[in-house]
Amino acid sequence: MTATPLTIGVDASVAEAAGLMRANDVGSLIVIEDGRPSGIVTERDVVTKVAAEERAPRDVRVRDIMSAPVVAIHPDEEVLEAARLMSSRKIRRLAVVKEGALVGILTENDILRIWPSLVDVTREYDRAGLEARFAKAIEGHCEACGVYSTNLMWDRNLLACADCRGG
Repeated sequence: MTATPLTIGVDASVAEAAGLMRANDVGSLIVIEDGRPSGIVTERDVVTKVAAEERAPRDVRVRDIMSAPVVAIHPDEEVLEAARLMSSRKIRRLAVVKEGALVGILTENDILRIWPSLVDVTREYDRAGLEARFAKAIEGHCEACGVYSTNLMWDRNLLACADCRGG
């Protein structure tokens, strides 16, 4: 993982976000609100939600185009779990969060550098419906209620806390 991910505030303009991504040669920024990761903005968000709709990047706020809540994983989690999570969610980046604080970002390219075949394997597991065998709790914001939890698990295609699972 990258231990010093680039971040941006929710009220920054998309022009600021795009400039920061270009200046640092990165494809995403973790969006911070009230000191905590609340979303992620990617190059694809800028293209599909701003440029393709002919919106002015200086007039659009990051909060309006970011993907939220941010999908996160604990730094002590195994690489296999990170790859499985990326595959099942069809994403290429995971925030690494410990006790609510952003400690890094893990990308599909990071995994490919150390374990080239893992991404393909987890994608095949997902297509075959085998991912349920590897259910493990992760840390982040519940996609049902938004509350931060260290015990999120998959439930009806959402990462849900114990209170929201099965309901």
